[in-house]
Amino acid sequence: MKNLKKIILSLLITSPILFNGCTKLDENIYSSLVSDNYYNNKNEVLSAVLRPYTHANAWATPSGQDGWWRPSELSGDQLAWPTKGRHGEDGGKWKRLHYHTWLVDDGPLNNAWSLMFGGVGFCNDPIENLEKRTLAQMGITQVDKDGYIAELKLLRAYHYLKLMDLFGNIPVVTQVGIPAKPETKPRAEVFAFIEKEIKDNIDKAPKLSRNMIGRMSQAGGYAMLVELYLNAEVWTGTARWDDCIAAANKLINSEAGGQNGTMALDVNITDQFKSTNDLSKEVIFSIAYEFRIANSQPSWTGEFFHFQQDRIYGGSRNGNNGVVMVPGNYTKYNNSDLRKTTWLSFGPQVRFDNGQPALASGGNEYDGSQINFVDEIRRAKVNSTVSNMSEGEENSGVRFNKYKLGNNVAGIVNGSPVAIDLNYNCNDWNLYRLTWIYFAKAEAIMRKNNGVATAEAVKLINDCKMRAFSTADWAANAYTPATLTMDELLNERGREFVFEGFRRDDLIRFGKFTTATWWDHTPSAAFRNTFPIPLVQRTLNENLKQNPGY
Repeated sequence: MKNLKKIILSLLITSPILFNGCTKLDENIYSSLVSDNYYNNKNEVLSAVLRPYTHANAWATPSGQDGWWRPSELSGDQLAWPTKGRHGEDGGKWKRLHYHTWLVDDGPLNNAWSLMFGGVGFCNDPIENLEKRTLAQMGITQVDKDGYIAELKLLRAYHYLKLMDLFGNIPVVTQVGIPAKPETKPRAEVFAFIEKEIKDNIDKAPKLSRNMIGRMSQAGGYAMLVELYLNAEVWTGTARWDDCIAAANKLINSEAGGQNGTMALDVNITDQFKSTNDLSKEVIFSIAYEFRIANSQPSWTGEFFHFQQDRIYGGSRNGNNGVVMVPGNYTKYNNSDLRKTTWLSFGPQVRFDNGQPALASGGNEYDGSQINFVDEIRRAKVNSTVSNMSEGEENSGVRFNKYKLGNNVAGIVNGSPVAIDLNYNCNDWNLYRLTWIYFAKAEAIMRKNNGVATAEAVKLINDCKMRAFSTADWAANAYTPATLTMDELLNERGREFVFEGFRRDDLIRFGKFTTATWWDHTPSAAFRNTFPIPLVQRTLNENLKQNPGY
């Protein structure tokens, strides 16, 4: 049982702030009266500490809201949200992300800014309240207080890391409403602030353990340092490869704890993504869900699922038939690669409950026909050969199948009966996992070595990749120092971390985000490596400076 989820359930009645809608930021519960009468016992303190995590669901995951994930993935070369018949046009905002023609007043960018800075506020408020109250007032120990504050400051640093990633030059605020109109800080200065916040608090935060699943811990702090140093050359102009390797070693050597004992790569490639992924040994930081007892469920189904997805996996949730793989990425996986067959959904789909064809319905192109996902985006129904972001139809695109919700009905799979999954709809969404740390360390080693793989770098990648192949197939697919080139490392990162939110950063770091051509995308101007400071934010705060080029 996930400790965070039990805490959330126990606080459902006692906490007046834990489950408020994250868009209602002006509710009366944040008045001085409530604040003065709150933080009176450990439950109230803990509910305030946990509040930013419920908000993070809105911006840190593919949540159905315009948080960090959408601009991070839909501007890259792997995923797109094309118009499919009468669905997905949405004012052209997904096309603009794909084409790198986003506007200074584009809703997704302003919403991402607002959601992430809202999360900063949800961290700043309990930090201030914890710091000004005595232990006796709150009914907690000094160790508790120090740990909560350190945890919140690390979580706040995570918000700032992602804001800096998208927007580059941003303001830094550590008190609610002070200053009212903060000035933009240079990206390098923001980087230094984040680094200091992490280093100042990482040892005071709890180590990763079962009790910290879904919460920021020392391990999450080291993972942030890995990400900071991996991208330091882009973000500050100065490479930090040795620092990246040192931070990665803290995790690889389990010095920051592990949620299930020693931190380690999972044996199976599915363990990090299934409905019991709270048991994974390699998950470092995640957004936790508990559907069974707290009615908290993963939020990404709307992003990825077909209109009738419930028939395919035996569940009760469907989606908007939105995000698909950019044509051609599916073929970048070897046919013997288990990631291709287990993480991606391709071809004719069958019903989970009886193994019969899963039929489309709802007034779209393929009503009454078997749902059949294809590696192309064109109007095959009318024999069109045109393929672009405007020419999709219901079946267009290979689909997401990486996280599996489980099933809440009995079914038939490959002719065998399957029982109901008692953990149905309880998947946590991973923000950092140990595989990503292995890849980061390998890349840092290679970049130190002028882009040439060493035996250590090869082993790091092979230790991760080999899980995706049978023993018989592995020898033909293992990397050597000669075959693990920088270009191949980028390709392998794409295969391993598809859907996880890192593709834009990878392309920028490898010099391909604005220079490369893929499917329906041509190179863009270099200033597109950062997004614009949203117009509405600059209207509200004249001290914000626009990024160059916009």
